[in-house]
Amino acid sequence: MKQWQVHWVPMVPKAVPGHLTLEGWDRLEEREAAIGFDRGDPFLTDPDFRVDARLSRFYARSSFARLAPESKRNYTTDHCLFFNFLWQRGKAWFEATRDDLLDYEDWRRRSPQNPVQVSGGRWNRELAALQLLYRWAVNEGHLGRNPITMREATNRQGEKISVPTARAKDVRSSNVKWLTPRAFRLWRDVGLRGYTPEGRADPSWRGRHDDRNAAYADLLFSTGLRRSEGGSLLTIEIPALAGDTHRFYDARLAAAVAKSRRPRTFYLSLAALRATEAYAATTRRAAVRRAQGAGVYERLEEMWLVTHRTGRQGATLHWHDRRGRAGRRDLNALSVGERRLLFVEGPAGPEPLSLWLAENGLPMGCHSWEAVFRAASLRCGTQLGGRVAEPPFCTPHMCRHSMALHMLVALHHAMDRKFDLSPEERRDYQLLYGDPWRMVKDLLGHSSVEVTRNIYLAPVADLQLRSLLVDDDLPDVSEILSRLSQASERVLDVEVGA
Repeated sequence: MKQWQVHWVPMVPKAVPGHLTLEGWDRLEEREAAIGFDRGDPFLTDPDFRVDARLSRFYARSSFARLAPESKRNYTTDHCLFFNFLWQRGKAWFEATRDDLLDYEDWRRRSPQNPVQVSGGRWNRELAALQLLYRWAVNEGHLGRNPITMREATNRQGEKISVPTARAKDVRSSNVKWLTPRAFRLWRDVGLRGYTPEGRADPSWRGRHDDRNAAYADLLFSTGLRRSEGGSLLTIEIPALAGDTHRFYDARLAAAVAKSRRPRTFYLSLAALRATEAYAATTRRAAVRRAQGAGVYERLEEMWLVTHRTGRQGATLHWHDRRGRAGRRDLNALSVGERRLLFVEGPAGPEPLSLWLAENGLPMGCHSWEAVFRAASLRCGTQLGGRVAEPPFCTPHMCRHSMALHMLVALHHAMDRKFDLSPEERRDYQLLYGDPWRMVKDLLGHSSVEVTRNIYLAPVADLQLRSLLVDDDLPDVSEILSRLSQASERVLDVEVGA
């Protein structure tokens, strides 16, 4: 069935062979730049394979262009779904009415004819994607009336705001699940490393890249980075080991890869850094050598070969491309896609600067980690079924949730127990250094404490966390997390010895 489709301007320009139909396409990159398209920008084609210039302008020259890459992928997919719904009604995207939107909402959420009905939270995201487009279209004069009608509501601060009439109300405040550290370690060792439930090497294990996958999971669990943030790191962004003198190492996350579009500091544990360095020295190095021997890098159509670094702490990278053109960019401004183009000249030829490499020696796509985690969770279910009540499972974002919970508990514990603060002293400490909620907010890179409370840690607040933390019978943070798992089905733990 013909349908709307989303396409992306490639990060690497493709060579086009001589063909009468494609005459002039050898200057495609220049033509795209002339109309405002950048590498990595999306554009849509309708079921008749036509491109609407208005939509293309929206994707390249509106607030959409400032969205994070993950949001762009989600929003363009949401647009295609609605446009296909309209197309079946004989309508183009700019002919949508209020009734069309209401019928679409009913089909997406309740119709028995739709085998994949979505939740209230998912619908609200789709509605936000459509609202961004149609508000722009009305402001630009492409539509006379917005199909998304608004109503007045009151937010949590008691302020009057406008929200879409079709916005779902049956939205859970949070769908977060967490792993305690020992549950995470069991999942990692059995699922990613191929160990037996008893912690021994499994002779039947046929997995590959064990150290790479485990190091990546350790990095996410230690830092709280998002999947694409951790997956787009460069080798030069990983701090160097300094013996055993540091428990945590600080590093800088570039603004261009952060969802907030602001740079921030993240902290990597000693154990996670050791695992990352071990991977870089073994599996990663072997992948590079195989790729060099097979001529993989020589066949790449585009490569930015970094020649030197300048500026404060070497923050500006200088390179030349395949055509000999020189370029330079601040490390903080390099996008996820552009980072895949960065190489350096090694002893045996070009080597990628991307930290995480696939078996072919090329940078690993950030989306590929979802499949890695799914396979690990499936193995845990098979290997641990019947041995533990609930075999642990994990996703990249659960590592981020779990880090937030662990840090919140640890920071509260430090204040209430280690420092032995009275209520007055605790209040003074918070005035000077901030409370644990704000510290966790900064570690996660959230824009406000409310996001941290309501999305990531709201269920913990419901458990009256303070009453657990000041119990004299609880000796350490691990025991506190275990108690939390008993009080909430969303905190996943395993019994000792499982």
